[in-house]
Amino acid sequence: MKKITGFALLIIATGLIIPLTVVNRHYVDEKYGDTDGYFRDTAYNIDVWANREFRATWNALLRTEGGYAFGREGETISSALGKNERDGTLTEKGKQLVKLLNALDKDHCRKAIVEY
Repeated sequence: MKKITGFALLIIATGLIIPLTVVNRHYVDEKYGDTDGYFRDTAYNIDVWANREFRATWNALLRTEGGYAFGREGETISSALGKNERDGTLTEKGKQLVKLLNALDKDHCRKAIVEY
């Protein structure tokens, strides 16, 4: 039997996220009857994962050297962006991303700051 490569597993796993999220919401509703915020909670969990998983990219593209580092366990990208916005350590790309998020939700990144 041929071994499945890591990249193939990545494609399968990411392809299952959206359909399984929709199916899981059904079972959460059936069991608990409360799906208010279900998709927001899922998005938050992905955000926390992405902050850690893609920390090298975020640190290279979104903050200046010496700025607050992305990748802290349990922290969202928005919280790290907010700390860099507060500290004046965002790159131009970082500033653009903050501007986009703030257009969707006023002061989004500053409101997302969590101090550890």
